[in-house]
Amino acid sequence: MENKKIAIVGCGNLGLSILNGLLKEGITPNNLVATKRNLDSIRSLEKTGITITTDNVEAVENSEIIIVALKPYKIIEVLGELKAYFNPEKHIIVSLATGISIEQIKTTLQSDVPIFRAMPNTAADVGTSMTCICSNSNDQKNNLLVKQCFDSIGNSIIIDEDLMDSATVLGACGIAFVLRFIRGMIQGGIQIGFDAKTATEIVTNTVKGAAELLIEGKEHPEFEIDKVTTPKGCTIEGLNEMEHNGFSSALIKGIVASYNKID
Repeated sequence: MENKKIAIVGCGNLGLSILNGLLKEGITPNNLVATKRNLDSIRSLEKTGITITTDNVEAVENSEIIIVALKPYKIIEVLGELKAYFNPEKHIIVSLATGISIEQIKTTLQSDVPIFRAMPNTAADVGTSMTCICSNSNDQKNNLLVKQCFDSIGNSIIIDEDLMDSATVLGACGIAFVLRFIRGMIQGGIQIGFDAKTATEIVTNTVKGAAELLIEGKEHPEFEIDKVTTPKGCTIEGLNEMEHNGFSSALIKGIVASYNKID
C-alpha cells in the first residue's frame, strides 16, 4: 500500500483521522490528496506534504484509491459528476456513506470500477476505530489494500453488504451507546462519593479493561461476569437491580430502533 496514491474526497473529521492513520502507517504524504469545498479547515495538511484541493477531478485523476467521505444525500450527485474520470483498470472507490448501496453507486458510475463500502467510527480519532467493509470485488489484492487503509485507524473486518446497516448501528451508533452508558456510570460514581474527575478516570479505565478482557480472552461476557459475582455479593445485587429496571431490554430496543430508522 505504501506506493498507492490515495484521495479523500470530502475530507471532514473522519477523513482527517484516516489521513493521520495512513501517515502513521508510512504512506508518503506526496501520495495523499484531500479535497474539500472550503480548504480552511484542512489547510494545515499542506505542512505535511499532503496535496489539498477543491478540485475533485484532479484528485481522482491523480489517485488510485478514492475514499469518498461525503454525506449520503450528496454522494450520488458528486459521483455522477465524476463518473467520466473513473478507470476500472486503475481506480478503487470506497464509500463511507450510510445507506447508499454498492448497486446505487455502480448504477451512477455506469462502470466496472471496484466499489467498496466502509463504516468506521469516531474512535478513528485515537486510532481505535472498528471498521466494517464490504465490496463487489472478488480481487483479494483490492480487498487487502482497502483493509490495510482502515487497519491504519484501528481494526477492520470484511462483511456481507446486507449487514452494513447493522454494522452502522452496532459499530458507529454504538460509540454513542457506550458513551451514554459511561456517562451513567460516572453520574452514579458521583452520587456515591467521587468527584467528577476521579469518577471519570475510574469508569473509563474500567470500561477499557472490560473490553480488553473480552478481546484478549475471546470469552462470552457472562464468563467474565461470573468471576466477579459472588453469592449474596454487591455485584449481583447491582446487576439484578439494573435488569429489574430493564437495562438489557432498553439497550436491545435502542439498537433495534436505530436499525429501523435507517430503513
